[in-house]
Amino acid sequence: MMTETWTVGRMLQWTAGYFRRKGLPEPRLEAEILLAHVLGWERMSLYVNYDQPVNKEERASYRQIIKRRIQGEPVAYLVGYKEFFSLKFKVTSDVLIPRPDTEVLVETAIEQGRNQVGLLEVADVGTGSGVIAVTLAAYLPQAQIYAVDISERALLVAMENAALHGVADCITFMPGDLLQPLVNANTRLDMVVANLPYVPAAELSRLDPGVREFEPRLALDGGNDGLAYYRRLIPQAYGSLKAGGWLLIEIGYDQASQVMQLLNDFQEVRVIPDLAGRERVVAARKESL
Repeated sequence: MMTETWTVGRMLQWTAGYFRRKGLPEPRLEAEILLAHVLGWERMSLYVNYDQPVNKEERASYRQIIKRRIQGEPVAYLVGYKEFFSLKFKVTSDVLIPRPDTEVLVETAIEQGRNQVGLLEVADVGTGSGVIAVTLAAYLPQAQIYAVDISERALLVAMENAALHGVADCITFMPGDLLQPLVNANTRLDMVVANLPYVPAAELSRLDPGVREFEPRLALDGGNDGLAYYRRLIPQAYGSLKAGGWLLIEIGYDQASQVMQLLNDFQEVRVIPDLAGRERVVAARKESL
């Protein structure tokens, strides 16, 4: 008796149904991303080759990656990359997976940076995979960017991403705690951009298991109220910014009022919502001379 051939199309249909039964939020998309990764193709090629058979070795690899996904491992770690701002970034378990919410922070920084003529000196504090630093370097050619992270393993990932996108010459990578390396060097900045850990410690256990069990706790835990790092960063930023310089930070959806209280020395403090209308970015300007 003949058995039905496992084609690309049949693999996708079966996997999407399986993921749906397991309650994954985007079953078809995830099936496509994972199968394209196993086959070494772009996702579009799956539909060009919809009737092509998938060989035994490829099926075995696909089964293994499906098993890991069902166990909660994020898709980005399984395939080793995540798209952000229409760019493709390498990610590993040493770095937080980039979120669409952070694009609001980057858009705000680009908009502000384009207003400046001449050299623009920017610090990306807690750079992680480097998505903020690399994207700003790609969109602000006049910028010199300092990418700082306390994790040297994260910095290695960020350096790879800078090389991948051809902006390594525009970014100085610095290991260190918040702005301290730049404070020590007495570097004056036009802009400080930061997406630091802001999840309150008590809420970590309630995070999605894929986040809680696989993403680095160092990149999530913001202390008792989620603002431990920002309490330290804000005075550092004020001292390092040039007159008229900007501090832009990503926050949790319910943290805006608390953060604004920490910004008493700044002017023009405003809150920018994300696409869902949640307060996501706080922008503050140091007074001009």
